[in-house]
Amino acid sequence: MGNKRLPLRECDKRGHVPCGLTCHPDKEHILYPLGYTVVIQELDSKKQTFLHGHTNNVSCVVVSRNGLYIASGQVTFMGFKADIILWDFQRRELLARLSLHKGKIEGLAFSANSLYLLSLGGQDDGSVVVWHVDKREAVCGSPASACSAGNATIVVCSSRRDEMFVTAGNGTIRVWELDLANRKIHPTECQTGHLRRVIMCVKVADDDNYFYVGTSSGDVLKLNTDKKLMTDYGPQKEKFSLVSSSSVTLVFSLSSSLLVPESRATSRRTITKKIQVQGAVTSLTQRCEGHQFFVGTKECQIYQVNYTAFTEELIAACHTEAVHDIVFPSGTSDLFVTCSKNDIRVWYTPENRELLRIVVPNMICHAIDVTRDGKSIISAWNDGNIRAFLPQSGQPMYVINHAHSLGVTAVATTSDCKRIISGGGEGQVRVWEIHERIHKLGEILKEHVSAVSCIKIKKDDRECVTASLDGTCIIWDIVRFIRKQIILANTFFKCVCYHPEEYQIITSGTNKKIGYWEVFDGSMIRELEGSASGSINGMDITSDGAYFVTGGDDHLVKLWDYNEGAVTHVGVGHSGNISRLKICPGNKYIVSVSADGAILVWKYPDSH
Repeated sequence: MGNKRLPLRECDKRGHVPCGLTCHPDKEHILYPLGYTVVIQELDSKKQTFLHGHTNNVSCVVVSRNGLYIASGQVTFMGFKADIILWDFQRRELLARLSLHKGKIEGLAFSANSLYLLSLGGQDDGSVVVWHVDKREAVCGSPASACSAGNATIVVCSSRRDEMFVTAGNGTIRVWELDLANRKIHPTECQTGHLRRVIMCVKVADDDNYFYVGTSSGDVLKLNTDKKLMTDYGPQKEKFSLVSSSSVTLVFSLSSSLLVPESRATSRRTITKKIQVQGAVTSLTQRCEGHQFFVGTKECQIYQVNYTAFTEELIAACHTEAVHDIVFPSGTSDLFVTCSKNDIRVWYTPENRELLRIVVPNMICHAIDVTRDGKSIISAWNDGNIRAFLPQSGQPMYVINHAHSLGVTAVATTSDCKRIISGGGEGQVRVWEIHERIHKLGEILKEHVSAVSCIKIKKDDRECVTASLDGTCIIWDIVRFIRKQIILANTFFKCVCYHPEEYQIITSGTNKKIGYWEVFDGSMIRELEGSASGSINGMDITSDGAYFVTGGDDHLVKLWDYNEGAVTHVGVGHSGNISRLKICPGNKYIVSVSADGAILVWKYPDSH
């Protein structure tokens, strides 16, 4: 269409990829996967760069020891090739696409001097391959484990030798030697006596004499690299909880210090220092030896830990489930609010930092609004209740119990802050009178026959429009509580917006169309092809009505010229279905949220 790329400014979502968080050797950047994307983030400025090239979720990311290369692998459909992409770190460019494995890339590792890239296929592939980095071609490959053993899930390189590496997994630990002249790799099974373990992580000592493996049963094995024999293991009684850990412990062994996730004190090794983090630990990566390291958790949190004081600082966080709504408080672009399963979060836009988290356990928040005076956050929940919170502290203000019988699916507040309009899963629209000490039901509007998906209110608080999955949008008089107009289409309406002059509305939904409608008589003015694939789930319009944005199941953020009906910019970055998006007051940012838990902040284009 000749449109421009929408500039991506910031995003959040990480934590579910084992060992996905890694620190670059320059000590100034961290890297992690975000859906289909690899994120490079500067530690001091928090500026982010995004590497796009994968066609499905990224399953592993590694950096070469010389810092020149990044390698990332992905998941794909069973039977199809899963790509490995080799990136140039300095130029942030794709160098090569390496395709031999099928289904999933389970693990990647660069050799000690970055001559080779080692790759491990997933359960449906089961092979290990050695790639020549400079030539961008495979040297050789082999089944990663013996037929009598389980799947290999980990590959790590030697600390000093390019020709040696280790694979491990379910009942298998192998040390491999590369025979470059004959283009073969030769494995040797490591002997662990009577112990049979599922290996979760491997660390090779700096001198290559030993390597350590962490197991799902909570013990750590020490193996001799030359003899391929286990020399020690422990603890004997209370184990390290490697699977569901929520703390990090520094453990001193005979030859080196190890960082391992841990849950309780141990009998053979002394815990010297301990911190508590939120969620199971999935990644540990050093910034500077003896100075700092980073911890990534399954709760999508990144902590920076100082070795000396052994204190943690939360430097990044995000939702762990689908994000359902996003709203800016009136008149500010510095704050926005998002909601998901279990929680509502308030974010500070200039620093991309979480300011407040409001937790309601085992509940799903479908929609949110902030009153125009900024004194309360109004939220719609799947248990049928409307909950109001103080935005500064997150303390509950009041609850409207049983507001809707099939859950509250949409909510909006009037500009005078005296009424809440809510929509439910049963299709009813309800008007609530809100006073300082009491809140009561004012009126019930019963014309929709399916869930209300979106509510927008006119500036004078005398009219609102509701979109529903029943294929109707209804314009209501909320003074006399009667229907003024009804709009019908062969679609499930997902979103609706008033033009700022309020004589037109725009709608969209599962039919992929964007409709322009007259408010006065409900007639259609024009219809645009909004998406090539999938529903349009969210839209918002600028304060002057010149442009609007849409997002949906095609994972694209599109900026449209309202009068021309043409796309001017496209934003590529989401890996999941976009659920909602908003343009901030002052047209500085666009924020989009999606079903994979991502929050992406885009720079609003300076010129069109």
